[in-house]
Amino acid sequence: MSVATGLAIGNTPTSDLATQAVAQAMQRADISHPNSVLLFLSADFAHDPQPALLAASRQSQCMQIVGCSAAGIFTEQDWVLDSPAAAAMVFGGELSLSAVHTPADDDLILALTAPNAIDTNWIGAPGQRLGAVSGDATGRGPYKVWSGGKVCASGRCEMTLQGVRGMMGVSQGIRALTAPTEVTQVNGFDLLSLGRQSALNVLARELPLEVRELDHIPLHLIMAAVTFGEPSTAFFEGRYRLVQVIATNPDDRSVTLSARLNEGDKVFWALRQPLAAERNMRVTLDRTEQLLAATPQFGLMFSSMGRGPSFYGGMDRDLQLLTARYPDMPLIGFYGNGEIGWLNSANQLLQYSTVLGLFTDHV
Repeated sequence: MSVATGLAIGNTPTSDLATQAVAQAMQRADISHPNSVLLFLSADFAHDPQPALLAASRQSQCMQIVGCSAAGIFTEQDWVLDSPAAAAMVFGGELSLSAVHTPADDDLILALTAPNAIDTNWIGAPGQRLGAVSGDATGRGPYKVWSGGKVCASGRCEMTLQGVRGMMGVSQGIRALTAPTEVTQVNGFDLLSLGRQSALNVLARELPLEVRELDHIPLHLIMAAVTFGEPSTAFFEGRYRLVQVIATNPDDRSVTLSARLNEGDKVFWALRQPLAAERNMRVTLDRTEQLLAATPQFGLMFSSMGRGPSFYGGMDRDLQLLTARYPDMPLIGFYGNGEIGWLNSANQLLQYSTVLGLFTDHV
């Protein structure tokens, strides 16, 4: 399969980094004229990525340069968060990235969007979408998305991967603190009660001792998980979406969330924890490979800024697990501010997750 990656790191964000990354990928793939190039640039390029896109196009002699700027980028070689860098994946032979026209429901689609261009209708459109939001933890900044070698005016792009067969996996990586319980009272973004008990009381009594003893509860680690389908098996089968906790309110014993819930929803409290995330990533790798029913030949991975090296204590365990299982497999991705993945038979905008696509020859 004619696919490979390149990674270039420098002290200043010059277009030479894009040239170097593409040249390295072309050499590894042993191709002189790629059909398409997937190019991710560090946030240093976000204000004006066009010179780097032009450099990548000149080096590859290819117009189909697709990608975005991001707070952090990676390949199977390494991850980069604090330096100007460019990561490229080149596609040759029968492989290419093509514009989406009328996708089938089961088509796997690469979907990239800037923070200011997030559109739930676009995310929910036909096709199984794999991608992320190209922002940082604040959701701000001049992040850009490009296709055809030019910045997309819409702030988003979607591409099909031609000539391959792929499968997607989602790792949300949390430790469940409670069993799913029915939402019995809400007021806007405030969750008032679960199972007719105060929401904050239900959460507080299940917090691990090491969290309860802290001066301030680490709200960024606590999530509400809304289940899909049968609640009793939702956690083990990964059928849930995470909703961030914004505040706890001692006066009325409610919890303010980042999204509105509905009465009748089934919810469990969860804790973001590195060990749980690592275990879940292993399960996700197993499931995705089983669905692919083959050894993958390349991969795409999109991880939350809140799930990367800072979460794992200075290393990216998700990336390490993947490269240990598939040594030398071409892989590219970035750390973003929201992940797009197929979950419970629908496209979802996820939080604090890792979305993985594994690909092999088209059959």
